[in-house]
Amino acid sequence: MTTHKNLLGGPEPTYLPENEEAYRLLSEESRPPAEVAAKHPTFSLAWAILADDAFEAGRVVESYAYARTGYHRGLDALRRAGWKGHGPVPWGHRANQGFLRCLAALARAAGAIDEKDEAERCRQFLQDSSAEAYTELKR
Repeated sequence: MTTHKNLLGGPEPTYLPENEEAYRLLSEESRPPAEVAAKHPTFSLAWAILADDAFEAGRVVESYAYARTGYHRGLDALRRAGWKGHGPVPWGHRANQGFLRCLAALARAAGAIDEKDEAERCRQFLQDSSAEAYTELKR
């Protein structure tokens, strides 16, 4: 068995657990994200989709609320997965993408309601967590 040691001395990447049923409900059954969020409230991807949809429809405060909910649920999940408050959250791991999308949506919505400090903190957190997600999600 090969183990990969972080030679820079920082924390190891955190990988959230998959929720296959929630993914199936969204993709195969085409269930509305609100229904999936209600059935699986810890599934950040559903909250991220709700945040993005609300923002695109001009419902910025609603987008902020959805993004904040998914962000906090994601933080809880990261902590349960061993995350200690900093370190990589790889974008390439599907289960991490919901949290990272919520973080980007929160930055966007915070900026839109003139919460400049929060918007900047969220952008920096996103960049620190995953440079790839930051590049993919910045708007």
